[in-house]
Amino acid sequence: MQPHPECSGAARFFYMVIHRNCYGTILIVWIICLPLVFASFKLIPWPVLSYLLAIIPIFFMGFVLFFFRVPQRERVGEDNVVTSVADGKVVVIEKVYEDEYIKGECIQVSVYMDFFNVHVNFWPIDGQIRYYRYHPGKYMLAYLPKASELNEHTSTGMTTKYGEVFFKQIAGTFARRIVNHAKPDMVVEKADECGIIKFGSRIDIFLPLDAEIKVKIGDYVKACESVIAELKK
Repeated sequence: MQPHPECSGAARFFYMVIHRNCYGTILIVWIICLPLVFASFKLIPWPVLSYLLAIIPIFFMGFVLFFFRVPQRERVGEDNVVTSVADGKVVVIEKVYEDEYIKGECIQVSVYMDFFNVHVNFWPIDGQIRYYRYHPGKYMLAYLPKASELNEHTSTGMTTKYGEVFFKQIAGTFARRIVNHAKPDMVVEKADECGIIKFGSRIDIFLPLDAEIKVKIGDYVKACESVIAELKK
C-alpha cells in the first residue's frame, strides 16, 4: 500500500521502505543504542540529564532508518535522457580520458553524496550491462579528485542505443560497503534500483563527448528525476 501523494511528512515516514541490504547495519546500531537509552533512564538519577543523554542514541536510531530509506521516484525524459544515479551535489564536469571501459575521451559528471542524501542508486538510462568490476581500495574523502581511482569502488559499463555509458560507485571515508546489482548481459531500465553505497560517497558517470550536459557544478540533483544529459539520437 502506497501513501497518498498529499500525505503529511509524518505519514510518509511510517510508509517508508528500508533498503533490504541495510537491515544488518540497522540492527547493529539499535543493539548498541538501546542499552544506552535504558542506562540513561535507569542509572542516572537526574531526570533532565537522563533525558538529554537518551536523546543522542534515540536520534541516531531514527537517523539510520531515515538514512537507508528507499525513495519513491518517477522515471523522467525520453530514452536518450540520462538521469542522475544518486542524490547529491554536482562537483565535477570535465572532459577526461577514461581508460577502463570507454578507453577514450568522454565527459565526466560527478555527484557527491553527504550523510543526509538518499544513498540508494538507480540506473541512469536503459541499456545492457557489458562490464562490471569491483575494485578494493582506500577510504579517502569522496570529493577528492584521487578518490575516483584510489578509493574502493565499483565500475559498471552499459551499452545503450545512443552510445556507451560508464559509471563508478565510489566509497568515502566512512563507507565500508558498496552494493551493485549488475550482472553480465543484464538488461536494465532507467530509474530501477541498481544498488546502494553506505554513508558518504560519490558517483562518477562518463558520457559520450557529444552528450548535451544539463547540469552545472554546484547543482543539487535527485536520482531518477534530475536530468544529467541528453545523448544524441
